[in-house]
Amino acid sequence: MTDVLVVDDDFMVARIHRGFVERLDGFRVVGAASTGEEAIACVDRHRPDLVLLDLYLPDMFGLDVVTRLRAARYDCDVLVISAAREVETVRRAVRYGAVNYLLKPFGFDELRTRLEQYAARRNSLRATVVSDQADVDRVLSRSGSHSATPTLPRGLSAETAELVERALRQHSATLSAAECANAVGISRVSARRYLEHFADTGRAAVSLRYGSAGRPERRYSWAS
Repeated sequence: MTDVLVVDDDFMVARIHRGFVERLDGFRVVGAASTGEEAIACVDRHRPDLVLLDLYLPDMFGLDVVTRLRAARYDCDVLVISAAREVETVRRAVRYGAVNYLLKPFGFDELRTRLEQYAARRNSLRATVVSDQADVDRVLSRSGSHSATPTLPRGLSAETAELVERALRQHSATLSAAECANAVGISRVSARRYLEHFADTGRAAVSLRYGSAGRPERRYSWAS
């Protein structure tokens, strides 16, 4: 279970975001705050795994909340939710360790995709055992670091990998291998190989869609 703290100065917006989170299996809202000071106090009280953090708070800028949390050594992740579109603000959020940045306004599906990606990365990292450099590279990749660039397996080309990556990044929801193949213009089998490679290296999250009969369909979304 992933414990979430919702931080937003608008009561109705916070209520909507809380409702979005509570619709998802594996997530629960443990508190809400409308100011930076309240957010820090709530983190101390509830110890959430993830903070959904608005940036425009009445008493301080949201990234200053992150600085305070890191200085106090609280072990929680931050997903920024903001109307701020300035490039420098996004860059600062990345430098401060935000796991994602979601522009307002957004719908349930957009938040669901990012929370599912976060949960997949978190669960994968918790299960990782580091025994050599390859394991370290996988951890860095799954945590969103671009310092590690996994080598493509034999038979996969960098050009096609870039096209598959672009298809995943541009699609707000999940993609099946068949849908990815149609978007890129390659065979379903080839698309599946690239998608599985991205999943193996932590750059794509995998979810299962269950139908009325047969094996569940594997669905992919970009996780970086």
